[in-house]
This record gives sequence, structure tokens and C-alpha cells, in this order.
Amino acid sequence: MVELARQVSGSDTAMRKPDLGAGDPEPSSLTPKEIVAELDRYIIGQEDAKRAVAVALRNRYRRQQLPEELRREIHPRNILMIGSTGVGKTEIARRVARIVDAPFLKVEATKFTEVGYVGRDVESIIRDLVEIAISMLHNERLDAVKEQAARAAVERLAEIMAKEAVEQKARRANKKNGPDPESPEEAVAAAERAAQSTERKRRKEERRLLELLRQNAMEDETVEIELDTDSDMDDGASFEFMPGFSPGDLQDSFMELLDGLLPRRRVLRRVPVREARRILAQQEANRMVDIDTVIEEAIQRVEQSSVVFIDELDKTVGENDGGPDVSGEGVQRDLLPIIEGSTVMTRYGPVQTDHILFIAAGAFQNTKPSDLIPELQGRFPIRVELQSLTESDLYAILTEPRNALSRQYLALLETEGVTLDLTEEGLRAVAQLATVVNQRTEDIGARRLQTIMERVLESVSFEAPDMNGQTVVIDEAYVVDRVGDIAVDDELSNFIL
Repeated sequence: MVELARQVSGSDTAMRKPDLGAGDPEPSSLTPKEIVAELDRYIIGQEDAKRAVAVALRNRYRRQQLPEELRREIHPRNILMIGSTGVGKTEIARRVARIVDAPFLKVEATKFTEVGYVGRDVESIIRDLVEIAISMLHNERLDAVKEQAARAAVERLAEIMAKEAVEQKARRANKKNGPDPESPEEAVAAAERAAQSTERKRRKEERRLLELLRQNAMEDETVEIELDTDSDMDDGASFEFMPGFSPGDLQDSFMELLDGLLPRRRVLRRVPVREARRILAQQEANRMVDIDTVIEEAIQRVEQSSVVFIDELDKTVGENDGGPDVSGEGVQRDLLPIIEGSTVMTRYGPVQTDHILFIAAGAFQNTKPSDLIPELQGRFPIRVELQSLTESDLYAILTEPRNALSRQYLALLETEGVTLDLTEEGLRAVAQLATVVNQRTEDIGARRLQTIMERVLESVSFEAPDMNGQTVVIDEAYVVDRVGDIAVDDELSNFIL
């Protein structure tokens, strides 16, 4: 396991998209086998869930290849994943978010209440999804014009600096020479000659500065640039709720109204040239990107290719005490029209939900999917059950994924100059103890591994700054010594592990 430390430095610890080579397909056109292979790099087991998600994502691509008339008739096959906590439901959702080149949102069903009651209504899912899509597409467009904006920013910076330099020289010259007693005609002619001379000097100075800026030779100089300032409205102000809009949407709309009525205030600020480059490049990029086009295309992406992951759906099923079930069955009733297809009003316009892919998940330990309202059951035709993790699964989770816990701890302690020698026996002991504790107390799946690893490495992590250059061997005896007594004691396990 020592070799893992050398592999960590070359691996991606925060994957945003799958690692595709020059000849590999785009994420949106990955085949089911390629999607499963990508998920296999981070998730152990759960083949049925991986295959169901891979087919659903591939169907999005297939649908886009069909004629418009037939495309409208094909709706996504939503998925319901059933399994206890810690078996990989959320991890699959996180990885799907990085595989699909489309807007993605993960929500928890327990965070919503029925429309008309205090709390977030389910339509905020679509509003949040639109915001994500706009931000995602806007960033893509900004990246596309990044180099062009940087060049424009340098040219604009040279123009600002040249104008500032020439004006300073002109003021010093006027102060030195003093006013000349001239006739009005001579004064006008002199002013014209001075203006022409100033313009020639400005262009010459601009060319000189432009060359220096391209060579990064003036980064520590300062320059005065003009900035927009946002309104000083209180961000914490609250507004009365209106049907169809959340309080946050209403406040944003009100702020936009004020921005349209009140002129933007501009202030002058003196900053270093390197900071001015960044500010001006951002301004130029924003000018190059048409925000109206971005919003229009983002809404199309939401309607045609977005994915929503609804976690803890089983928590909306429960005993009703006779009062209104505003966070249970009421939420299910509100989710139904969105999942089956409806139009949701957002601050950017109407959004149709007919072709959004919904993936729901829940443990369903004390309930079962048939306890959901019948209409909602029918909207999740694909159901997959995730299996509980065995001891061998837990060991594989510790060692095989690219983001495995062992790799993470190796990398963290390597920053302190400490080398961890995680032996196979030591890691198998961790997996065995995790299995025992899961069986004797609450089964929280792979999450138990992190609890035990933290306990095992607590002393090393604390002393690491004073252990530069040392190697710590984590074998079976080391693990048992740190955790063994606690793992076999049910009372201690409940509180510590």
C-alpha cells in the first residue's frame, strides 16, 4: 500500500467530468458500458443500480437523435433506488452529476412542505435547476471567450494607462507654462493643436504600454479603473410570499426591478495592474456573452436533458395523526405533477418538466415503495435494490476506488512529511471491525469505515506535525489496539463508533 502515496499525486481527487482522451466520446454520448466503467472507478458493487442509471442516461442521448414529432412522445423512465444508508445511493448520484453534461440537482424530500404551508415547496426544485443551468452555461460561455476577453482587457488597460499618463503630463505642463494672453481665435487654434498633439502622444504611449503589458512588465504598477457597485439594499430583507414564487425569488425579482429603474453607480478604484487585468477581463467577457441567449438555451437544457436526484423519498411515508400531512403525503402529491410533466413558472419564464429525468432513493426500512401514493409509484417504473455491503465489499471500498479512504489519508499525512504504510492485514482488520459494528449496532454501510479510520489514525493525525520524515505502519495489531476493545463493546460502539 505504500505505492499508493506515489499514485495519489498523479490522480484526480476532484473529478468534474470523466477523464476522456482526445478520441473518446463526449459525456453526453457515452455508451452504457462506458458509464458503468466510469462509475466502477469510484463505486464498489451495486451493478443493478449502475446499469439502470447507465441505460437511463443513454436513453437521453437516443431520444435526441429522433425526429421532433416522436421525440416529444418519449418520456424518461424514472428510477427508484432502494437500499439502506451507506450502500452507495448518494455516491452514484454524485458521480452521475459529473458524468452527464447537463444540469443536475440533488435534493432531499424531507426539506419540502406542501404548497400553502411555511417551508420550501417542491417547485423550487425546478427554479433551482434553472439557476444551476444558467450558471453552468454562463461559465461555459465565459470560458469560450476567456482568451479574447484577456486580449481586450490588455488593450483597454493600455488605453486607460496611456490616457492617465498623458493627462498627468499635460497638467504639469500647463502648471509650468501658465496661461498665455491670446485672442479668442488664437486660443481656439492653440487648443486644437494641443488636442492633436495630446492624441498623438496618447497613441504613442498606448503602443508602448501595450507592449510592456504583453510582457507582464508592469504588474506591480497601479492604475485607476471604473467599477460598478451593487445596490446597498439589505440582503436580509424579507418579503411576503406570493403563489408561484418563493420568498427568495420574489426578493431577486424586486432587486432586478430596482436595478432597471435606478442607474448603476460607478466608482473609481486604484488597483495593481495584475488585479486590473482580472477585473477588466471579467468585464469584457461579460460584455461578449449575451445573457438572454444563455437563459434561453439554459431553459432548453433543463427541459430536455436535466437530471434531478430526490433522496430520502421514504421519509415522506409515515403515520398520519389526523392532521394535514404537509411534509409527507402532501409533498408526494406536489411532486406528482412535476414528475409526470407540468409547467413551472420561474423568474426566467415557464419551464416544462415532461422530459426531466428523476432518480429517487430511500432506505424503505420501516416502509415499502407500495406505501407511496399509487400515482407516484407509477412514475418510477424502474426499481433497483442496492445490496448491503459485505466485509469484502468494505475492504474493496478502502483500496480500489480512485477516491478510496486509504488514498485520502496517505495524501493528507504526506503533506506533513509522514508516510503511512497501510498493510493489507491492517485494512482487512478495519473492514472486519466495520462489519462487526454494523451487525451489532445500526448498519450505516461504508460510512462506518470513515468512523473507524478516524479512530485508528487519531493519534498519528494529532502528532503528525512533529513526525516529519517518519513512517507509521498500520497493521492488524495497530488497528485492534486502537479500536478492538470499543468494537466488541456494544455500549461504547453506540457512542464512539
